[in-house]
This record gives sequence, C-alpha cells and structure tokens, in this order.
Amino acid sequence: MLPSPKTNNNVPFSQEEKGNQLFPVFVKLNQLRTLLIGGGNIGLEKLTAIVNNSFQADITIVAEHINPAITSLIEAHPAVKIKQKRYDATDLNDVDIVFVATGDNVLNEQIRKEAHEKGLLINVADKPELCDFYLGSIVQKGDLKIAISTNGKSPTIAKRLKEILNEGIPAELDETLQNMSALRQTLKGDFASKVKTLNKVTENLINNKKSFAERNIKWLIWLSIILFIYTAGLTLWNTEPEFKTFLIDIDPLFYWFLGAGFVFAMVDGAIGMSYGVTTASFSLAMGLPPASASMAIHISEVLSNGIAGWMHYKMGNVNWKLFKLLIIPAIIGAVLGAYILSSLEHYSAYVKPVVGIYTLFLGGIILKKAFSIKKKKVAGDKIKKIGPLGFVGGFIDAAFGGGWGSIVLSSLIAGGRHPLFSLGTVKISRFFIATLSSLTFFTMLGGRYWEAVLGLIIGSALASPIAARVSNKISAKTIMVAVGIIVMVVSLRSVIMFILKLI
Repeated sequence: MLPSPKTNNNVPFSQEEKGNQLFPVFVKLNQLRTLLIGGGNIGLEKLTAIVNNSFQADITIVAEHINPAITSLIEAHPAVKIKQKRYDATDLNDVDIVFVATGDNVLNEQIRKEAHEKGLLINVADKPELCDFYLGSIVQKGDLKIAISTNGKSPTIAKRLKEILNEGIPAELDETLQNMSALRQTLKGDFASKVKTLNKVTENLINNKKSFAERNIKWLIWLSIILFIYTAGLTLWNTEPEFKTFLIDIDPLFYWFLGAGFVFAMVDGAIGMSYGVTTASFSLAMGLPPASASMAIHISEVLSNGIAGWMHYKMGNVNWKLFKLLIIPAIIGAVLGAYILSSLEHYSAYVKPVVGIYTLFLGGIILKKAFSIKKKKVAGDKIKKIGPLGFVGGFIDAAFGGGWGSIVLSSLIAGGRHPLFSLGTVKISRFFIATLSSLTFFTMLGGRYWEAVLGLIIGSALASPIAARVSNKISAKTIMVAVGIIVMVVSLRSVIMFILKLI
C-alpha cells in the first residue's frame, strides 16, 4: 500500500467530523492480508467478528500470550496463523489492514503511528480516536448483510438496533434474494426495462406476504367490537331494567371503576402486565364475586386491548408468526376457564379467598421482577412451546381474573423473545381472548354489576391509546414496586377477612 496522504495524524478522528461522515464499505477480507495484534479476550472478540463475516480471511495473530479459546477457534480456520511473540514494526510488513486489541494505550499509539507510516488502515479496540474505521454491529440473513454505525458514540444503541432487525427480518428473505438474482439473470432489455420488471415483482411479493389476519386486522377488531357492544347492549336492555335508568341515577360504583380502569390500564401500558391482577384485587375488595369480577375485567379489556393492539399493529410491534402460534390455544383455555368459574358463581364465598391467594402470589412475582429488572439475563434459545403457554395463560387469566401478561409476556421475554414484539403480540392476542371469554361469562351470568363493567370499559379505553405510546418511555421499577405492594395488601385483606368470618 502507498503511504497515507494524511499529514496530520494527531487530530482525533471524532473531532474532524460534523455529524456522521463515515463512508460505509464492505471489505473483501478474504482477498487481503489481515494482522491482528493481541491475543486476549478482546483479541478473541475481534477474531470472532472477522471469521464470522469472512470465513476464509488470511489472518496473522501477533501476541505474547494467546487465549486458549483463540487456539480452539482457529482449528476450523486454517488461514489463521499465530506468531506468539512481542509486537515489533516488522510485523506490519506484507500486511494490508490492521486490527489492534492489546489494551496497552502506549503500544496502541505506537502501532497506529507505524501503521500510518506504511499507509495501512487500523482499528484499535475501544479507542475511537485512534481508529481509521469502525466495526459495526452486523445483521445477516444469508446473502443479506446490514452493518450499523453510531459513529463510535454508542455500541449499546447499535446492539439494540441489531436485535430489532434480527427479530423483524425473516430468515426466508434470503430465499427471496436468491430468487430475485435468478430472475435478474433471465431478464432481457435495457437497464430501465429490467428495473421496471423487478419493481413490479417485488411489489407483488410485498402485497402477497401479509396473511389474511394482518391485511384485515383493522376490520376484524372493529367488527368484533361492534358485535360485542350490540350483543351486550341488547342483553342488558332485555334483562336489566336498571340499565334503562342508568343516565338518571348512576351508581357510585361506576365512578370508582372508571378511575380504577384508567389507572390500571396506564400501569399495564407502562410495564406490560398487571391490569388483570390489579383489577381483580380491586374488584374483590369492592365486594364483587370472583366470576363477576373476572367478567368485568375481560369485558373492559375488549375495547382497551382492541385499541392497544391496533396501536401496536400500526407501530409495527406485532410478530405475526408468534401470534398464530399463540391465539388458538389461548382462546380455548380462556373459554374453558370462564365456563368453570361461572359454574362456581354460587360458591363465590369460597372461591373468593382462592382468587385472593392467587393475586397475592402474582403481587409477589411483580415485586420480585421489579428488583431484578436490570439484572443481566443470559441469552438462550427462544421458547418453543408457545401453544401450551397460551392455553395455560388463557385458562388461568379467565379463571382467576388476571395473569395473562404476568404469565405469557414474562415467559416469552425470559425465553429469549424480543420484549417490544412480545408486548405488541400479547396485547393484540389479548383482544380476541378477552372478547370470547367475555361472551362466555356474559352468556352464563347476564348483566350483573354492569356499573363496574361500564366504568372499567370507559376508563381503560381512555387510557389505552396513551399507554401504548408510553410503554417504552416510562421507568417501570417504581410502578412495579407500588403495584406489587398494593396487590399483596389488598389480596391479603381478602384472605384475612374470609378467615375472620370462619372464626
């Protein structure tokens, strides 16, 4: 290589820039001679990044001490050579590009100076001001490769973007690329004609990619809401005379549940769970039997989750593959749970403390999560048993008045699913689960405690659009601690009151 024409090598890289002026390139390392200086953990990280992207790269590692993991790694890469020695300037001979991972600042500056004298580009680990180029976070799906740069400002942001893109871009896209490449080879005509044909093909692919549910989700949600409101209104009109005089004489219970619905929906939007358990605890404390409380909760969630699900859909937060695996088993479990709980309505005095113990347990889980929310989680394989998880979550949620978010959302995230897409998918699934379990409750119980139901519907619906937008902007720990304590206190009160009645 020729010597670098840049004369002032002492000016820090970041100070020369106004905004991100990095020029993105993809380098054919398989055709270059690469030097990696440093054989510790940082060197291992650099080597792994290189060979993962350029499997046949010609790499020479210079270091006095070699990490055993490097020795194991290069067994599958015969083009990688090790010189176990101290670095000197002659190591830069017959080299095209340099990576430095020594951790020695003085040595790093010396290597940079000597590399520039030979016109070599250099990357120094964790030292942006010494770098001629940066290594970005990489997203790869077959032949598709996306590199992300934050101009050296925040590797964490680059990592988060990588996670989102890895989750959002389907692996099948590589098959589409191969098909497009094969198609391009068969096209005839000038460049403009080929581009026009390819654009037409890709447009058809995009239009056909969406499932029926994804293409028509807006109308499915609104049709379900209208059908539910019509059925509920007709039933109330024919079975509950008090409903006709509602506007004249509103029960104070309506206002209590109106405020509770708004607050609990906002909390649910902030932490992605706890609407059911907080509302169940509140309903039991207000004197509602367990089945009626669960009915009020699920009826109110029809509208609020429809709105929240629509907002998450519009923001692109729904994983449709996960949705299809989750929805059917969850609906079956929810309908079954609603039927069993409704059948036990006459034994509500004995069911109530059981639900209280359950919500006490969930309150403890929420409190525990609050204090472990920032702990680093070990990445593992994604959870596979989506169907059984949906069934159990739907059943327990309907039978005990809450727990869908606490069980399903927590399990998905703990099982390696992306938090944002899990939240959006759980929310839109919840709409259909709440609709069918509510119809089951309503068919068996009628319009009891409609004041509480209507208050929750209006309050949670008012909060849902706001909650969906602030779900990733509010620090959840304080809210989770408060919710956990309140739920545990209220649930414990219900259990103690039952015990006192027996004494």
